[in-house]
Amino acid sequence: MGSGHIKVGPTPLSLLLRSLPPSFPRALLGHQDYYDKFDLRFPNFNFNVSHHGDYVAIASEPVCLVGVDIVSYDVPQGETTTEFIQFFSSYFSSLEWDNIVNSGTLNDVLTEFYRYWSLKEAYVKAIGSGLTEGLNKVEFSHTRWTNISAKVDGKTMTEWRFWLFELGDRHCVSIARVHPISATTSYKTTLKKVDFTEEEYTLGLHLPNVGIVKLDVEQLISILQKASDF
Repeated sequence: MGSGHIKVGPTPLSLLLRSLPPSFPRALLGHQDYYDKFDLRFPNFNFNVSHHGDYVAIASEPVCLVGVDIVSYDVPQGETTTEFIQFFSSYFSSLEWDNIVNSGTLNDVLTEFYRYWSLKEAYVKAIGSGLTEGLNKVEFSHTRWTNISAKVDGKTMTEWRFWLFELGDRHCVSIARVHPISATTSYKTTLKKVDFTEEEYTLGLHLPNVGIVKLDVEQLISILQKASDF
């Protein structure tokens, strides 16, 4: 069995890493200087974790909510690609479904399906709803999987930011970022703060992203061991 991987990023992880030694990769550290201006210092720290295939992904945010979802482009077993994706058709808008089924070869269709599914799961995980609750309400648009935007019940969600990254080995990861006020009622009770000024929220929404850092299991164990000795 090959070693797994840990995907860390792309959002700031400073609070998680605060106790780690200075030798810890600087690429993982957040942009605290952006928050010192308002003395926010991670007023609403939250993180999200996902696992599928060969990877585990983690993303965190100091102000906004974050959702992350990783998918492996697994080929269906015991059924055709068409039969497999048809089971999930009710969770996609007509626009999304047309883009999926008309994307090209069966492999292209499967890849397109997984990309949309990953974004939808990142969306529901960010707000704390069930994994299938609301999937059919959100519709994604994109330009070759950049400049990703979404609508809910036909209304463009300007307060959201979405990203999708290809990992290069039949996996992708999606990240969603949104104002804490969008959280479900039960999720809000777990947050330290929900109400922010417009300036504070805008700062959090447009926080620069740190690049994704890949660590295999051996590297992660080594880092954690050094941290415990620090």
